[in-house]
Amino acid sequence: MNDLQPEALIAAYRAVRAHTEALAAPLSAEDAGAQSMPDASPAKWHLAHTTWFFETFVLERFEPGFAPHAPAFRVLFNSYYNAVGDKHPRPQRGLLTRPSLDEVRAYRAAVDGRMAALMPRLPHDALQLVELGLHHEQQHQELLLTDVLHLFSCNPLKPAYRAADRRLSAPASPLQWVPVDEAVVQIGHGGPGFAFDNETPRHAVFLQRYEIASRLVTNAEYAGFIEAGGYREPALWLSDGWDWVRAQSREHPLYWQRVSNDGWQAFGLAGLQDLQAHEPVLHLSYYEADAYARWAGARLPTEGEWEHAAATCSELRQLTSHAWQWTSSAYLPYPGFSASAGAVGEYNGKFMVNQMVLRGGSLATPPTHLRNSYRNFFPAHACWQFSGMRLAR
Repeated sequence: MNDLQPEALIAAYRAVRAHTEALAAPLSAEDAGAQSMPDASPAKWHLAHTTWFFETFVLERFEPGFAPHAPAFRVLFNSYYNAVGDKHPRPQRGLLTRPSLDEVRAYRAAVDGRMAALMPRLPHDALQLVELGLHHEQQHQELLLTDVLHLFSCNPLKPAYRAADRRLSAPASPLQWVPVDEAVVQIGHGGPGFAFDNETPRHAVFLQRYEIASRLVTNAEYAGFIEAGGYREPALWLSDGWDWVRAQSREHPLYWQRVSNDGWQAFGLAGLQDLQAHEPVLHLSYYEADAYARWAGARLPTEGEWEHAAATCSELRQLTSHAWQWTSSAYLPYPGFSASAGAVGEYNGKFMVNQMVLRGGSLATPPTHLRNSYRNFFPAHACWQFSGMRLAR
């Protein structure tokens, strides 16, 4: 990040902030304030928290004569930064009927104006914080979509966030197994450009010979698992996964619903639509992906296998922009990882427990986050993200 150019960063700031506003534009004030579950956040909170990041980590430190826009916002819109101070409880974000959506948008506009005045004269370490803040906001852009989707799925009206894409999907290509030779390989971010700290340092891993699927598992293939009784066979499931299936009375992926003996619909950003058989299956938990892989006589790739194959195997399709792909790797620090000093050091490192790694990128992922080294992570039960799978063996 030694080649940051203030002019380019200022342009990127404007573009990222405008895109967040565009994503929230279809939402009413009622839509933007509701919270459908503790793991999701209201769109209004996303709009405010991403602004809080710039106010707290850039303006407060570098703006001469800094004064907070509203002192109460420091607590209301802190997410998990213990070093910053107190936080409003995450499960209660939907109770924040005040400030209003208009007040949050005014907060964004005020901070944007102050940032525009300050950025041309910021030192290099501050520009790095701005860059981090932009990538942080892009993560929240993706979360805003996944959280709105879950919220709308809870509404009996099944509202659509956006119009349906009426283009017909092409039939899925035949699944091929791509062989990868045994090798010691390098994984992790090692090139120019931005990366989160959890993508570093680049390091060597040993991979035994394996094969990896040329494409993602489709809806039709996953429906075969359901029809074969996959959700009723405990031998296919991890112990925690089987407990989860029974506790949730789960019989199919989140957002699927059966409309006939051999037909399904799925709820998505375009509302309730007929299931597209050839499209990648979405909204799977790690438990479901692991059980399907076992049923199919395969397994999930490790994150090292996924990253190496993505970088070296030209036969692989649907690497990004379709579905986040579960791996069998626990989310742990790379050898030599060291969190940054101060509050921003809480960004990734403290979550390296009880979570699994996903790779690739989904239809909701900002394009600048589509890189082979990107490490997404969620607990094994999480399925409201656009998460699917690629098999290995």
